[in-house]
Amino acid sequence: MNALKLRSSIEQFLIEDIGEQDLTTDLIFTDGTEGEIVFLAKEAGIFCGEDIIRTGFALLQPDVQVELFVEDGDSISVGQRLAVVSGQISTLLKGERVVLNLVQRMSGIATLTRKAVETLGDTETRICDTRKTTPGLRMIEKYAVRCGGGFNHRYGLYDGVMIKDNHISFAGSITEAVERVRKSAGHMVKMEVETEARTQVLEAVEAGADVIMFDNRTPDEIIELKKLVPDHIVTEASGGITLENLAAYRDCGVHYISLGFLTHSYKALDISVKVTADAEKGILI
Repeated sequence: MNALKLRSSIEQFLIEDIGEQDLTTDLIFTDGTEGEIVFLAKEAGIFCGEDIIRTGFALLQPDVQVELFVEDGDSISVGQRLAVVSGQISTLLKGERVVLNLVQRMSGIATLTRKAVETLGDTETRICDTRKTTPGLRMIEKYAVRCGGGFNHRYGLYDGVMIKDNHISFAGSITEAVERVRKSAGHMVKMEVETEARTQVLEAVEAGADVIMFDNRTPDEIIELKKLVPDHIVTEASGGITLENLAAYRDCGVHYISLGFLTHSYKALDISVKVTADAEKGILI
């Protein structure tokens, strides 16, 4: 993740939550007393959020101490200690919810992605995400996909051409849409075309697409359509693919399967933050 962008994003999240002040904390803790909190896994899964924990609390207190016991992408079990943070009590209380929210969500995405990769069980086909991310959290969510063993599709509208059904309808044809792009795009820009039928696949191949997506096609249909595509063209399957039917797409021959549910239908991993009464003994209040 881009460190500057991450810092800026978390800063805005903290401002949104704290506002003018943390009314409760600032009225109770006024003397700079220090304390310690521990992040605990209450559910098994894949951890993601090292930089969130480090950056979130450091924004509130530069000399805060963070000790991590896991790395991004590690499998974690119920009851496992993930991190200990030491600093002023006011810092810990003001930062814990924003940091925990992000870590839970990132770990949830990483866990779901790992499950998708294992469910597919195909080393020749990569699982990747889509642009169906939470506004403001795209960088974070896409990073979590990578930590779960997945790959990233384009980050936004700016880093790759993807000609979808509505582009084709407005332009009049795949050929016309591709020609318009080729007239202006630089040689470093890759172009993907979304297809739904045999005629569209043939047209996309003829037009010179770099990537062809088979949209809302069954595994058997993809196997047949893939035969129409030369080896130098990258292929992708998307649409209508769920965790429940994902295994059916094993060995269908595409290079990528893009799954929107990785970032729009995940469940946050259950992680808690507790106060330590004795850091060495790990006694929790």
